[in-house]
Amino acid sequence: MGRAKTLGDILFADKAKVHRSEDDWLQLVRAVAAGDERALHSLYEQTHRIVFTLVVRITADEETAEEVTLDVFYHVWRKASTYDPANGSVVGWIMNQARSRAIDRLRFDRRKKRVNTSPGGLQPTTDIDDPQQAYLFQEESRLLRNALEILTPEERNAIETAFFSELTYEETAKQLDQPLGTVKTRIRSGMGKLREVLGT
Repeated sequence: MGRAKTLGDILFADKAKVHRSEDDWLQLVRAVAAGDERALHSLYEQTHRIVFTLVVRITADEETAEEVTLDVFYHVWRKASTYDPANGSVVGWIMNQARSRAIDRLRFDRRKKRVNTSPGGLQPTTDIDDPQQAYLFQEESRLLRNALEILTPEERNAIETAFFSELTYEETAKQLDQPLGTVKTRIRSGMGKLREVLGT
């Protein structure tokens, strides 16, 4: 038996078939939903350039656009069975995924720029000039970092993803590729712990 194929092996394979009509697009998606790697590669070959172009326009960063583009087709691979022709064309569905993921990534990167991550934890940047206010800000930041330490890795990841990226529960679940109920439970339990610690 050969090694398990990675997403890259599938997407960057040599074989591809060109399809044009909407019915052809639909057959491709159905084939992808059935686990056909060649269909995924064919879909990628015909749409990855426009996906990349849209993403790079939103993020203004080619390296980020490459990552998001791969993420889009990973989503296509996993969620092809959920595609409904009644909601629009196949290409439109893919482009909507590209736009949504590009915006999510842009929000996440912008939020990350406001935070200086260090071995000691999360340290928000500040331009406060008043020494007393600066001290209070630093003390609040220290308390927050200490509070975050009591969270489980899963709770912290869910909370950081939701709040730093300004995402809803549903968007956070999609971003983390986890069930909505699980994400809600982790955020609520984590926030409960934070309120208890910070409240004291």
